[in-house]
Amino acid sequence: MNISIVQAMIDAIDKPAIFINQSYIIEAVNKSYRDTYPVDIKIGYSTCFQVSHRNSKPCDKCGEHCPMQECKDTKRAASVVHIHTTNEGQSYCDILMRPIYDNTGALLGYLEILDKLAFASNLPSPGKMIGESDAFKRMLNKINRAANSDISVLLWGETGTGKELVSQALHATSPRAQYPFVVIECTGLSDNLFESELFGYEKGAFTGATSNKKGLVETAEGGTLFFDEIGDVPLSMQVKLLRLLETQTYRPVGSVKVKKR
Repeated sequence: MNISIVQAMIDAIDKPAIFINQSYIIEAVNKSYRDTYPVDIKIGYSTCFQVSHRNSKPCDKCGEHCPMQECKDTKRAASVVHIHTTNEGQSYCDILMRPIYDNTGALLGYLEILDKLAFASNLPSPGKMIGESDAFKRMLNKINRAANSDISVLLWGETGTGKELVSQALHATSPRAQYPFVVIECTGLSDNLFESELFGYEKGAFTGATSNKKGLVETAEGGTLFFDEIGDVPLSMQVKLLRLLETQTYRPVGSVKVKKR
């Protein structure tokens, strides 16, 4: 294996990344990864679990799910959320690990890429999601996967379980973070009011419409729309809402022009 080629590959990644062999030993590391951990990483000697966890044994020997073991079992990429000891203290990190093979199909090692999840913590921290259970970690992993995709997300849970907090985390972690986060309260809105609030209206569309008005969809301007209690959307409006979600298009009340979300 040509280590210089592997190092060049690692250096081209803009997130913390390492290349490790099947014995967990780090054989290549980029600057972002070195800057993440307050330890001296020695190529060919340091192991990933020593650097990230200060452990003397692999993660699966210390009660945590190890992405390398999943890669070995499935021969595919794996991802898992762990708590790492970083320069900023205890920090949630979403680990993506991918097996790397040569042109003969022989396993060369594993590429590991980290996403630091700034929106969550295992310790009391203002403005962050707090937790440490396996279910909580699985949720963080799903949030990070969804945030990096251009998809609509359904958040399902009882009232008060933190759906809006999750939606804010999705927004803050996504490429849309610099754009508005707009909350749409679906409860108690009539058919006509819901449509005009959501899509806006043209001057003269109805009595009292004395000027054009932007709807909340347009106000978001490329950001994130959070439909709070979407199950309460009037039945007559669900078709138009479905079109918005499926095609990213809508039409203001009284207008013949279709707009793009």
